[in-house]
This record gives sequence, structure tokens and C-alpha cells, in this order.
Amino acid sequence: MNPVTIYHNPKCSTSRKALDLLRERGIEPTVVEYLKHPPSVAELKALAKATGQPLRALLRTKQAEYLEQGLDDAGVSDDQLAAAMHATPVLIERPIVVTPKGARLGRPLEQILDVLG
Repeated sequence: MNPVTIYHNPKCSTSRKALDLLRERGIEPTVVEYLKHPPSVAELKALAKATGQPLRALLRTKQAEYLEQGLDDAGVSDDQLAAAMHATPVLIERPIVVTPKGARLGRPLEQILDVLG
């Protein structure tokens, strides 16, 4: 199994740049097109924990679905957030890069350098 994974949206320029950055460094990651294969609720929680950020940090707040689903309410639990993100994967911020050193959201892109060798 490849030790580096990127949760990727090929239509996103930042996500494409992150993939290019990995490849420029000789890393051919496992690419998870999360819009086609959304992470499970448990995986989403684990990703957030690996980044050291709250689950809410992995949420795309500019998506219409964010407001439509009432996710702007501070009372929404992590279980509810993760369920919404799994059911509506467009709500997942990208790219997320996972390595043996941890995980980082690539916004800004340079943050993924923290978990590269």
C-alpha cells in the first residue's frame, strides 16, 4: 500500500497543484477522488484528527449545501458534520494529503510540506 494518499478533486486547481507537487518530489500517491468515493464518517473523523484540526476545518463553507443543510449552526455535532460530508462530498475541503507523518489540508498548498519527507 502506498504510504501517501491525496483526497483529490481533479477540477480544483489547488488540488491539481498539490498532486503535481507530490509527483515533482518523486511521490506517486494513492489518489482518492472523494466526489466519486467519499470517505466514511469514521474516515472523515480520523482525517480531521490526523490534521490536528477540528472536523469543521475540513468543511467547504462557501458551498450552497453548507447553508442549505444548516451546517453553519455552531450546535451541529461532529457526527452530524461527518454524516453531511459523507452524504454530500462536495462539502469536503480539498486537497487533503495523508502521509505516515500525519495529514494536512492543502490550503494554503504549502501546508502539505509539513507531512512530506
